Amino acid sequence: MRRKLAAILSADVQGYSRLMGEDKEATVRTLTGHRELMAGLIAEHRGPVVDAPGDNLLAEFASAVDALAAAVAVQRGWPAATPRWPRTAGCSSGSASTSAT
Repeated sequence: MRRKLAAILSADVQGYSRLMGEDKEATVRTLTGHRELMAGLIAEHRGPVVDAPGDNLLAEFASAVDALAAAVAVQRGWPAATPRWPRTAGCSSGSASTSAT
């Protein structure tokens, strides 16, 4: 296992379980589109998406400045067509463990 400094961006949808309960197919379709948008914005700020469990998306950055800029871009770039989809995004930086897979 290796340790390195990293900044992590975590973004998700508030009320995801409720949305899935109301219309699973539409929720998955909309989430897929949003993930593609977010992945593009994250890539523009030099961060790869490293995981996307459920409605969450995790990205790693070498710089906290890039992570924060990506979080702001994700918040601003979220489609206005989905106002019932409040989202959260947060950043954390510090030492992270990595392992070869």
